[in-house]
Amino acid sequence: MSNPLSIDNIAFTVLAYPMSYVELFGTICYLSSVWLIAKRKVLTWPVGIVSVLLYLSLFYQIRLYSDAIEQVYYLIVSVYGWWHWVRSPKDESAVVNVGFTEARTSVIWLAVTLMVGLFVGALMSRIHSLLPSVFSEPASYPYVDALTTIGSFSAMWLLARRRVESWLYWIVIDLVGIVLYYLKSVRFVALLYVVLLILAIKGFRDWRAGAHTIGNRKHMSESYSLEEN
Repeated sequence: MSNPLSIDNIAFTVLAYPMSYVELFGTICYLSSVWLIAKRKVLTWPVGIVSVLLYLSLFYQIRLYSDAIEQVYYLIVSVYGWWHWVRSPKDESAVVNVGFTEARTSVIWLAVTLMVGLFVGALMSRIHSLLPSVFSEPASYPYVDALTTIGSFSAMWLLARRRVESWLYWIVIDLVGIVLYYLKSVRFVALLYVVLLILAIKGFRDWRAGAHTIGNRKHMSESYSLEEN
């Protein structure tokens, strides 16, 4: 019996593009989880965990090693996000409350994200030499892949903490992802990122509409409640 998670296990071919089962179902679950998180629904996290496991297998097989490692982080944060959102304040429609981080903290997040991304890019450019038994071939686009990976780390954590600016990270990451995955010939994933970009823009607009600034003294009592839950 063939490995169901192999990229060579093809579900169907469309426009001369072979669609593997792992890419197909990973994409469906991922897209569903993003739609749910834009709606601020707790169900996003278990659905997202399924997509994380499928994409972990996919990215390792196509040698996007930073993306593969990223999925391990996503799995950990998804479990945390699920736990945190279950405990978080919700409105009458059972959606969680959200807020902004203060500007100074947001600048620090961005600076750290860029510095760590460049360091990881340098490491990934040599990973095949450092760990040849695990990574048998050189990483593809190591700096771009690493920067989007670390940016995703920041975005995922901010999302789990219900911060509106997480969507700004996703918008940039989605734009880069469209080009990167097209070049790597996983074109269905590239198409997915077009849809994700649209959802990220909508998610940012929707979350911003009902958010307040966390750390702003004018909203101290509300911020304390959001931070503690």
